[in-house]
Amino acid sequence: MGRSLRVLFLGFGKRPGVVQEAERLRPLVEQYAEIVAADFSGETNLGDLDADLAIVLGGDGSILRAAHQMGENQLPVLAVNLGRLGFLADLSPDELPEILGQIAAEGLENRVIEHLMFRCRVYRNGTLLAEELALNEVSIQTGPALTMVDIDLYIDSEWVTTYSGDGVILSTPVGSTAHSLSAGGPILRKDLQAIVICPMSPHTLTNRPVVDSAERIYELVLSRGEPGTAAVVDGRALCRLELGDRVRVEKAGVRFKLVAAPKHSYYRTLREKLGWGGQVPARG
Repeated sequence: MGRSLRVLFLGFGKRPGVVQEAERLRPLVEQYAEIVAADFSGETNLGDLDADLAIVLGGDGSILRAAHQMGENQLPVLAVNLGRLGFLADLSPDELPEILGQIAAEGLENRVIEHLMFRCRVYRNGTLLAEELALNEVSIQTGPALTMVDIDLYIDSEWVTTYSGDGVILSTPVGSTAHSLSAGGPILRKDLQAIVICPMSPHTLTNRPVVDSAERIYELVLSRGEPGTAAVVDGRALCRLELGDRVRVEKAGVRFKLVAAPKHSYYRTLREKLGWGGQVPARG
């Protein structure tokens, strides 16, 4: 690479075992790279830091935090799984020294896969109320009153339908194995340029999940709901919504960059993480 590999060393320190594992792995990382910054609060703004790579310890939640911390400055992420499922964090701690050594010697060429991110903006009476990048999903969800909400969906300014139920999820392919999957949505290959529109507990049974192009502009308008209904981005409430508020979702100009773990294919990950390894017993 012509110079020492510069890395950020990240994780969410409130998760049990993360800080201890970071202390154990730090000397191994420093054999191959210079750690220019370390953060285990999950809150530090990393948008202005200059580095080649972010090493993230934890589960998929830790990766989501790191992506939000980096903002417009999305560095390639080498994700080390300390959690349970880990669809994104697919590398074991024991595999870290080998792949880090390869990156330090050969660089990141042909190792980074870029993934779609959303830009979510919330408007009230034409005024921008809140804005955030999303890696997994953007949703409107009913509040503590737990009453049904009505949400109008527009695609490229064309009214599509009104969803009545617990809410609506707009998911990236990366997020298709997260909240959208638990709500009955399909699994999309992570490098597709597509969006999943998934109603949550729809009152009309013919309202099914829909897959459409990421090149379109999607708008969700709250037409009926109780106080507490919120716009949620990657599992965090972005803001409370009032009737008529418009949640606009479109493809972001930046991409999430994930370093592919060697010998970890997409379908192997699905098979292992979702328990697809069962076989039909042979007859006779």
